[in-house]
Amino acid sequence: MSASACEVWFYHLERTGLDQALPELLEKTLQKGWRAIVRSSVSERIDHLDTWLWSYRDESFLPHAPAEEPGAARQPILLTVGTDNPNAADALFLVDVAEPGDLTPYKRCVVLFDGNDDGQLRNARTQWTAVKAKGLPASYWKQQARGWEKQA
Repeated sequence: MSASACEVWFYHLERTGLDQALPELLEKTLQKGWRAIVRSSVSERIDHLDTWLWSYRDESFLPHAPAEEPGAARQPILLTVGTDNPNAADALFLVDVAEPGDLTPYKRCVVLFDGNDDGQLRNARTQWTAVKAKGLPASYWKQQARGWEKQA
C-alpha cells in the first residue's frame, strides 16, 4: 500500500438520515480545501440533493451542481451517477449502494449507509471486505448520541 492510497471511511447512519449527515461531512471536506463528488446509484437522489444542498440550513449552502449541467466540473461538489471525476475531486461520497469504481484519484472515499436498510448493510459489508482485500486503509464510524465514534 502506498502512502497516497485512498482512505475508505464507512459511516453507519443510525440516528439521522443522509439528508442530515451528508451536508456536515461535505462542509468538513470543503474546509480541508478539497473538492468532492457525491455518487448515487439513483438519479432521483441526485435531483433531491441538488435542491437540498442549497437550502438544508438557513445560514449557509454548499456550492454544487449535477454533473450534467454546463460548467459543472468547476464546482467544488459534483452530484452524479457516473464514475468519472471531472472536477478533480479529492473525496468521493458513495450513497444508495453506489459502486466505488477506481479509487486511485481520491484521497478519501466515504461510504454512507442506512443501518435500518438490510440491503445497504449487506452492501457495506461487501464493500468493506473488498477494500480490506485491496489493502486500502479503512475505518468504520458509527453514529452515537454525540456524533460519530470510530469503531474500527
